[in-house]
Amino acid sequence: MSDERGALPPRRSLGVFDSGVGGLTVVARLRAALPDVDLVYLGDTARLPYGTKSPATVARYTRRNVAFLLDQGVCGVVVACNSASAMALDSLEAPVPVWGVIEPGARAAAEVSRGRIGILATASTVASGAYPRAVARHRPELVVEQQACPLFVPLVEEGWLDGPISEAIARRYLEPLLAGGADTLVLGCTHYPLLAPLIRRIAGEDVTLVDSAETVSATVAEELKGASGGGGSLRLLVTDCGPGFEKLARRIVGDDLELELVDVPQPVGPVGST
Repeated sequence: MSDERGALPPRRSLGVFDSGVGGLTVVARLRAALPDVDLVYLGDTARLPYGTKSPATVARYTRRNVAFLLDQGVCGVVVACNSASAMALDSLEAPVPVWGVIEPGARAAAEVSRGRIGILATASTVASGAYPRAVARHRPELVVEQQACPLFVPLVEEGWLDGPISEAIARRYLEPLLAGGADTLVLGCTHYPLLAPLIRRIAGEDVTLVDSAETVSATVAEELKGASGGGGSLRLLVTDCGPGFEKLARRIVGDDLELELVDVPQPVGPVGST
């Protein structure tokens, strides 16, 4: 992982990737915060969800996705995937700045929590323990409980953002955290902000929601303050595309979009190979 930071060179783009449509919540916020910076988004939809895969597999996919974006000429990458941020970010070696979503979300939660934080995340992110470790770096006295929500990503990808089935699933995930007294909930997957109205209705107004898409976008925008690009263009690249993805993508980033189908070759060989 590169520790470099700084403004983007003129007329260079910023890369963003996720396993599916969820990372577009980061794109939408980046466009608002950095309107003059060109963005290239890669949705690795042919291999989603990342949250149920092994750390070695997620790390391998992440390395290839970053390499692909570098081939597109980006000079910075936002890993808009909590699973990839948790399991691959520390081992990434890139010649450009790379931002993940875990640290900004954990820092924001630690700042607002009154004592107990609940993490809503994929099974892989929960298993990694990345959020509790990150929160402890800021406020070790906080109690952090995690809840894997494996059905949230497919609900979002299908566009089932509300309704009796979605509400029943959300209640099943939220009730243990709320019963334990969580005062802050971290939406620890960039798909989850699309379920925020439903989660807010169940959790109530006394519980603070921390959106990992919002926090990483704010971090990137602050570090790239004053950066210029080619006019704020957006390229949307996907490794697979169904009608549901396109419909939801238009809902997040607007109607003026064109999806490009691309192939990101994944290496075949021993686990851990690049």
